Amino acid sequence: MPVEVAVGSTRGGSTFGGGVWPNRIDLTDESVDEWESMPPAAAEMMNGLVEVSIVDATDSVMRSSQAKPQAASDACITLPRGQIVWFYAITVLGLHALALLACIPWLFSWTGVALMIAGTYVFGGLGINMCYHRLLAHRSFTCPVWFERLLVFIALCCMQDAPARWVAAHRIHHNYSDEPLDPHSPLVSFLWSHVGWLLVDTHGLNKILNYERYVRDLLRQPFYFTLERRFVPIWVYLGHALLYYLAGFVAGWARTDQVLDGVQFGLSLLVWGVIVRTVVVWHITWTVNSLSHIWGYRNYETGEESKNNWFVAIITSGEGWHNNHHADPASASNRRRWWEIDLIYVAIRMLEMVGIARDVVRPKHIRMHARDGQT
Repeated sequence: MPVEVAVGSTRGGSTFGGGVWPNRIDLTDESVDEWESMPPAAAEMMNGLVEVSIVDATDSVMRSSQAKPQAASDACITLPRGQIVWFYAITVLGLHALALLACIPWLFSWTGVALMIAGTYVFGGLGINMCYHRLLAHRSFTCPVWFERLLVFIALCCMQDAPARWVAAHRIHHNYSDEPLDPHSPLVSFLWSHVGWLLVDTHGLNKILNYERYVRDLLRQPFYFTLERRFVPIWVYLGHALLYYLAGFVAGWARTDQVLDGVQFGLSLLVWGVIVRTVVVWHITWTVNSLSHIWGYRNYETGEESKNNWFVAIITSGEGWHNNHHADPASASNRRRWWEIDLIYVAIRMLEMVGIARDVVRPKHIRMHARDGQT
């Protein structure tokens, strides 16, 4: 029988970077020591957030985590029944519905379309691909704190979780890629890897052990812990959406001296520059999880199904060279052949040239060559 231990107060769930921090978090008997040995600062920050449930190690979920991994090519993966994550479901479906407003001619403007296209690369490229992925998840380079936090706020404008949960899910993916514990393997189904894993929780991504094990480096910093604990990510997203509308309203009103023109232009920037762009960036990010594990070519045998997909590489500015990335996840560059253009790495190199990016991790063959030259 489970033993329940309450830690601090419990609330009805607080916003967790686009998801919901659960009231109960399951720990196995073997994990109690890990919880109790949590650094005092982290434990103090955790206090009041969660109710800890210590469950027997024979729990079915834990049995699956201790089972021998299934080879990716053997068969499809069958997942246990999960629970709908209502916050995600409402957010994803709601923004997709709002994006349909772009079909209304009155809400169209070429400026809005231009902002949507540019924003896809600025917010998606710099925020998600450079910041969340290469900087935070893999530590492929370092940069000043002010620049790191600037990138984080850019990423928050994509409504793709606060940093720690995004990074935790990605690190778990690398640990168990295309195995039953992979959060988003297409061996379950294409739709599951693309978006389903966000809407239905079968892996318990919100368990405290995942944060202690996979993102301890982030949550020890009060800045990142605060982003997980409060409504900051939502307010950042709504705040930047309001700025888009206000900028358009002022510009439209100033251009014709008509308030209605200001409303129309402001709404066009909101719909195209924020809502449509958010949905587009979502699908671009999700294609790395889905398409890049199904179609493409492989430069390396990596023990899972990662592929290099040129289409995904184009729309993600280099993330689509996914087999290269799985072969050398620490590298800041996904490029291995001359035609495998990686614009995110180009941007990192430019930042390195001006002294913002430091400790940039080169591809493995370059690191090995440099190491051999020193011996």
